[in-house]
Amino acid sequence: MSKTSEKTRMLTVMGILTAIVVVMQAMAIGIRLGTFSVALVIVPIVVGAALYGWKAGAWLGFVFSFVVMFTDTGAFMAINPVGTVVTVMLKGTLAGVAAAIVYRLLEKKNVWLATVAAALAAQVVNKALFLLGCAVFFLPTIKEWAAGAGFDNVVVYLFFGLTGLNFLVETPVNILLSTVIVRVLDVVRAKRIAKA
Repeated sequence: MSKTSEKTRMLTVMGILTAIVVVMQAMAIGIRLGTFSVALVIVPIVVGAALYGWKAGAWLGFVFSFVVMFTDTGAFMAINPVGTVVTVMLKGTLAGVAAAIVYRLLEKKNVWLATVAAALAAQVVNKALFLLGCAVFFLPTIKEWAAGAGFDNVVVYLFFGLTGLNFLVETPVNILLSTVIVRVLDVVRAKRIAKA
């Protein structure tokens, strides 16, 4: 396969994955557990990161973050717009980068393990940077929310009130779907290489 056709294939796949990210995140606004929508959009981010590396992961994570900015940040924007933009844009973009790095580090040992670890890394980075952003930019408000929800400890509230349930639901679903999709893509890629 020529370099031009491979680049065309990559651009096509990335275009499709970008569209999937936009549609999945826009639809996710209707799927809520607690305060926030369920982010199943990690799946196409992991797939892109596994197929095309950290730039693809960063791009897809950025697109995810961009859509989140317009669909799911109202409460935070009202408190601190700059903090919201920084937190949201970094968490998604770096989740895609993390997925790519972890996948590349493990793919030669075991593709399935690499995919599971990449999906888990994306989830952890996404949630960890959200929690860090909450602590840096929104702590006084988070303390009020925690007290209003009956939590004496703001850290417990951050983990169990804001992100815990989402993380527990999103993580296994994203891992399962990512491993299936990346495995199928690896089979297709191997067949394509064998024909070349």
